Amino acid sequence: MRKVVVNVSLSLDGVMQAPGRPDEDRRGGFERGGWALPYFDPVMATTAAEGMARMPDLLFGRRTYEDFFSVWPARTNNPFTEVLNNSRKYVASTTLQEPLPWMNSTLLQGDGAAAVAALKEQDGKDLLVLGSGVLVQSLMRRDLVDELVISIHPLILGSGRRLFPDGGRNAALHLVESKTTTTGVVMLTYRLAD
Repeated sequence: MRKVVVNVSLSLDGVMQAPGRPDEDRRGGFERGGWALPYFDPVMATTAAEGMARMPDLLFGRRTYEDFFSVWPARTNNPFTEVLNNSRKYVASTTLQEPLPWMNSTLLQGDGAAAVAALKEQDGKDLLVLGSGVLVQSLMRRDLVDELVISIHPLILGSGRRLFPDGGRNAALHLVESKTTTTGVVMLTYRLAD
């Protein structure tokens, strides 16, 4: 059985919106995009490289898939580009249609959480979710997330889309690993309790 592992960057107040670039996601008038970049350090780079070396299958919501596709295939001199291009990518979307433009991409048909539940039952690599907040919230509601890798950045953004909104699922977690970076980011790996 495959595991679903969620990897996400959060501010101390739980915001996950637009960590990578100023123009990444301006929904709701969000003007603080790119907030995670100043905190990237060798500890985070090594951890990311170790995770990508396992070549998991990737699982995206539509918005994150389109954002990654608009950026990563064209990047050169970056070790993650080849991994992202060559990895199997599953995309949960009710608006996209086949064929998807990024190589090795498969559109999940119908309800995204139900499709992920079916994928989990198959043999294969673990499924790594990068970002994709709406998808993660849907998977959490259906008890489909096995592990959370959360990088908490030492800043408060005050507004923006949060990973755990009010009214979300109640869940007990077990801490599996923790690392602190040179920039004060705390990287926490949790497994969801049964």
